[in-house]
Amino acid sequence: MGKRQHQKDKMYITCTEYTNYYGGKRNVIPQANFRRLPFDHCSLSLQPFEYPVCTEEGVLFDLLSIVPWIKRFGTNPISGEKLEAKSLIKLNFAKNNDGKYHCPVLYNIFTNNSHIVTNKVTGNVFSHEAVEQLNIKTKSFRDLLTDEPFARKDIITIQDPTNLDKFNVSDFFHVKNNLKVLDPDEEKAKLHPSYHLKTTNLETRETLAELYKDYKGDKLLASTMLEPVAKKTDKLNAAHYSTGRVSASFTSTAMTPATTHEADAIADDTVRYQYVKKKGYVRLHTNKGDVNLELHCDKVPKAGENFVRLCKKGYYDETVFHRSIRNFMIQGGDPTGTGTGGESFWGKPFKDEFRPNLSHTGRGILSMANSGPNTNKSQFFITFRSCNYLDRKHTIFGRVVGGFEALTAMENVESDPKSDKPKSEIKLISATVFVDPYEEADAQIAAERAKELQRQEDEKEQASVSLKKTKERQAQKTFKEGVGKYINPSKVVKRPAAEDESGPSTSGASTSGASTRGPSTRGPSTSGASTSGASTRGPSTSGASTSGASTRGPSTSGASTSGASAAKKSKGKSSLGDFSSW
Repeated sequence: MGKRQHQKDKMYITCTEYTNYYGGKRNVIPQANFRRLPFDHCSLSLQPFEYPVCTEEGVLFDLLSIVPWIKRFGTNPISGEKLEAKSLIKLNFAKNNDGKYHCPVLYNIFTNNSHIVTNKVTGNVFSHEAVEQLNIKTKSFRDLLTDEPFARKDIITIQDPTNLDKFNVSDFFHVKNNLKVLDPDEEKAKLHPSYHLKTTNLETRETLAELYKDYKGDKLLASTMLEPVAKKTDKLNAAHYSTGRVSASFTSTAMTPATTHEADAIADDTVRYQYVKKKGYVRLHTNKGDVNLELHCDKVPKAGENFVRLCKKGYYDETVFHRSIRNFMIQGGDPTGTGTGGESFWGKPFKDEFRPNLSHTGRGILSMANSGPNTNKSQFFITFRSCNYLDRKHTIFGRVVGGFEALTAMENVESDPKSDKPKSEIKLISATVFVDPYEEADAQIAAERAKELQRQEDEKEQASVSLKKTKERQAQKTFKEGVGKYINPSKVVKRPAAEDESGPSTSGASTSGASTRGPSTRGPSTSGASTSGASTRGPSTSGASTSGASTRGPSTSGASTSGASAAKKSKGKSSLGDFSSW
């Protein structure tokens, strides 16, 4: 009804009708096997990268993963084509204070939907918007950070949200062909028989134990019988929390049931560093003079121990300072002299140690060089002036307390403006450690543990002695054989017999005189009266007893003595004494 009721009744098929109702062009259905790789992950290890590099096609790799692959296969792990290490481009990603990658110009945080590009000449990574607005549109092809010239063909796209084919893990060449480069540690672990049987439950252990009894000498079965080694705890390293094995074994079938809570062991370094209360002192002997260093071992113990141990090991001997920038700093500690080498004392990077009371303020601050968060190794640098912007980026572990003339001589050496390498060699000849607080801490810990062990042994000895005395005290001594063998005859007290004027009365009445206490006849009395002065102990006949005699046996009913006074009742006394307590 109405004037416009047939307004949509057109004589042709509209585009919307053609697309939605009559087939038409359908949207591309994404592949079911598409697996997206995040932009900050290595395309080979499929893990977040630490030292990012890329190919000319913009495929990202981690330097530590791609170099062993190229040495073994010499191909691109994504396409399978030939690839050389010299064609890789080192990338410089910028991070914000939260540790997230972002554009250093627009400060946009990179995500999986960001358009990211890099400059092939400098390796700096920017957002596509920044390069398009500041380089392409203005036709000013200079790096936005270093101002180095480049060509438009040097712009490499790392991630284009409209084309994600190179991020599909399912299409990777090494994934399709199941190719992998094992690191030396994993290859060594794979040779161990228990590599494929890391965890077994109780039932499996019992079954393998039975098999091992029949087939002795099988290394594979023998390795599965090894129980996990529990770290011993004492007064120093015992934590206030348990290992959690009781609750874990209660909910897991792959663990042996545990019913006893055990205190977890604190890391040895954590215990040791609690006893480090002093500063460390080291002297560096260089070809420009000696430099005396004070190490903050009491505040940053990990970095301080690394430096002291490497100095004692002679790791820094005959090394060069490979980087020197006037009015900034001088860097060394790399045995290769390239700035890319060096290892920590433990063979792996250790974490940063930032302290609010330590700052890059003043000349002669000793700090750790790194390639990112928690990547401290052996390289260090000494500042020529205040560099407060390096706070919370580099671990400060010492300062120069002597030899500033040598430090000035190092600063006056000219350096190459491109590589910052000194034109004349600045060599670290050797290092001398004067005060090592870690040795003192180890000695103190050893003394306390020995003292604690001695105290435990003394307690055990005292407990054994007291237990022995208790057993001896509880053991009963025998004095004779048979009944009453535990009674000591020397301690038995004989009680004297109690004398009583009145003897025990019978159930009848006594005679008018005093009852006699002489011996009585045990036989039955005759039908007549008993003799005067003797009491009969046998039962009396049915008659009356004579006057002056008391009967001790039961009397018959109806018989009573005449003219006798009632005697006192017996109190349990006899001629043998008081037997009421027997």
